Amino acid sequence: MALSLGWKAPRSCCGLLLQTVRSSGLLLFPCGWCPWRGAGSFLDPEKKAFLEENTEVTSSGSLTPEIQLRLLTPRCKFWWERADLWPHSDPYWAVYWPGGQALSRYLLDNPDIVRGKSVLDLGSGCGATAIAAKMSGASRILANDIDPIAGMAITLNCELNQLNPFPILIQNILNLEQDKWDLIVLGDMFYDENLADSLHQWLKNCFWTYGTRILIGDPGRPQFSGHSIQHHLHKVVEYSLPEPTRQENNGLTTSTVWDFQP
Repeated sequence: MALSLGWKAPRSCCGLLLQTVRSSGLLLFPCGWCPWRGAGSFLDPEKKAFLEENTEVTSSGSLTPEIQLRLLTPRCKFWWERADLWPHSDPYWAVYWPGGQALSRYLLDNPDIVRGKSVLDLGSGCGATAIAAKMSGASRILANDIDPIAGMAITLNCELNQLNPFPILIQNILNLEQDKWDLIVLGDMFYDENLADSLHQWLKNCFWTYGTRILIGDPGRPQFSGHSIQHHLHKVVEYSLPEPTRQENNGLTTSTVWDFQP
């Protein structure tokens, strides 16, 4: 049962999956970039077929039934296989994390937040929050994630929702010259103290330099609730998580959207 041991959504506030990230020393953003802008046919056909064969299209069990996503579920072979049999980097993108769910729900319910604006989805994962921004009328979107396979999954998820794929950056964005964005969204990113410190400073620079609005989604992980960033947060909305998400994230029952105002 590979996923129940290593990849499955967390069984504690920290989470087994997130513990795996920390213990592996996995960098948040690898080198290289992949601006997938075309149709699915542009993707490597072998990898595309692999993703389609080993994920399930689902829109149930989350806060956003409007959005279809390719995820790993108990009906997928690799949910039960040993983790070392998965031929790519660990599929953290294949879980729809609670912080991302809250952000996506908020954008769908409040399209004026993004309509006609530029949006950076930092740590995009399955791409749901970027997709929600696109559905709500954002004029420019960049999804950023560490994993090229995640970029492919995001592209496929765009197509599932009848959206043209948007640019996807696979690079350490924290080390790049900051760009101007109207809105930055990030969910489930404060799972490591050092990373949290780096994100905190980077987000402050974005706010001070460009006046960027920053929304953070988090279900109450201790690395977030105990971080000094709490002094600069204003609660926007709190959602009760659906039962399937609760079951996959033991100990987490709600997820909150925060407005970062340093």
